[in-house]
Amino acid sequence: MSQTTKLSTKGQVVVPKSLRVAHRWKPGTEFIVRERDGGILLTPKSATGSRTWASLIGCAGYSGPRKSLKQMDEAVAAEARRHK
Repeated sequence: MSQTTKLSTKGQVVVPKSLRVAHRWKPGTEFIVRERDGGILLTPKSATGSRTWASLIGCAGYSGPRKSLKQMDEAVAAEARRHK
């Protein structure tokens, strides 16, 4: 798939929405920029294995108060008992 974008006066390039959605790139996603064959290659930092625990917080969509491991274990056990 080929799409066109422009370089702004500030040196910014907009990645087309269809690609951002397909790759789940959110605002603030950091990329590594490499020169390749007369062009550039953008690789998201997370795809390079540089994810940290801090970057994973909130990735499951839970927005309530933080839970301890003990609380999570108890909740999983209670839900498992409920489904027996």
